[in-house]
Amino acid sequence: MDVAIVGIGIHPFGRTPERSGLQQGSYAARMALKDAGVEWKDMQFGFGGSVSAGSADALVNELGLTGLPFINVNNGCATGGSSLISAYNAIKSGEYDIGMVAGFDKHDRGAFNADPKQMGIGMWYGETGLMMTTQFFAMKIQRYMSQYSISRNSLAKVAEKAFKNGAKNPNAWRREEISAEEITNAPMVSDPLTKFMFCAPGEGGISLILCRADKAKQYTDKPIILKGAAFRSRRYGSFEVFAPSQALEQVDGPTVDASKAAFAMAGVEPKDIDVLQLQDTESGAEIMHMAENGFCEHGEQEALIQAGETHINGKLPINTDGGCLASGEPIGATGLRQVYETCLQLRGEAGDRQVPNDPKLGYTHVYGAPGISAVTILERQD
Repeated sequence: MDVAIVGIGIHPFGRTPERSGLQQGSYAARMALKDAGVEWKDMQFGFGGSVSAGSADALVNELGLTGLPFINVNNGCATGGSSLISAYNAIKSGEYDIGMVAGFDKHDRGAFNADPKQMGIGMWYGETGLMMTTQFFAMKIQRYMSQYSISRNSLAKVAEKAFKNGAKNPNAWRREEISAEEITNAPMVSDPLTKFMFCAPGEGGISLILCRADKAKQYTDKPIILKGAAFRSRRYGSFEVFAPSQALEQVDGPTVDASKAAFAMAGVEPKDIDVLQLQDTESGAEIMHMAENGFCEHGEQEALIQAGETHINGKLPINTDGGCLASGEPIGATGLRQVYETCLQLRGEAGDRQVPNDPKLGYTHVYGAPGISAVTILERQD
């Protein structure tokens, strides 16, 4: 049984002092219900996640006490992707016909600063500063740049593209273009990454309505089919966020494993994808994830980025809504934001940032601590 997305809703990302994270989530949920032409009482289940804005199941207080099963999901930056995969499996099992996925958050200003004890790591790890993920990501991209001849200018161009796309997105947080030169010359946070090369914790909400694909045309004339959905955690030997050591022999990380599983499930290849959203916690992450998800070989990113191939009109359009760099990262909503944007692209409803040539297949990827990744492959049903 195939599963379809028939409704999508968003609360703008950024800072909204007048609304709680829960209220932003309920706003997105109402937009999704309206988009699908259904009511809350029609939902048979819900999955949702929030890291800093309370329990997602409290959405029922905002939307209505109907008695449906609503399950909280908390899985770091892959919270949204994990919620979506849970809903996908619930429908695919035959237990339910239609349900909702929701993700929202409202983070304090400043960098994420997790407690090492919650990750099963000794306090020494935090005392070295590595619980501040800005330092880990900088260290990882330094090594990658040395291995594969990636330039600092390419880091800047990734961020420049993000802000260019974000300027065309009414729901993005950062909606002003910033030049590669200004990005390069901005204050250094963790070498080689300047302040405009990092995303910022933020606020926002996303909701999706999923149903059995054979009933999708009851709700929309533009259903989006979930062709593949996979989640993986780290294996011994991969070097991930909050890893307290480096194995002598390295293995591929969870992104590689999740990507391969999703492609196998969907029965397509990277060359078939028309538009893609990749985790870009910082500029270097997008670069590494291009190869880890199979869209190029390691080291080929330099030429692709310099040639503009990752722009909306390029042959490999990446993060068409501005990604995390322009939208910020409300953790519970990030993975679902990628799916929301991909649905817009496949529907042909992305406005000024619409990918040309009538895209049919889309791809989303999230990655987060302590080494987890979720991937979806989406297809427009004609």
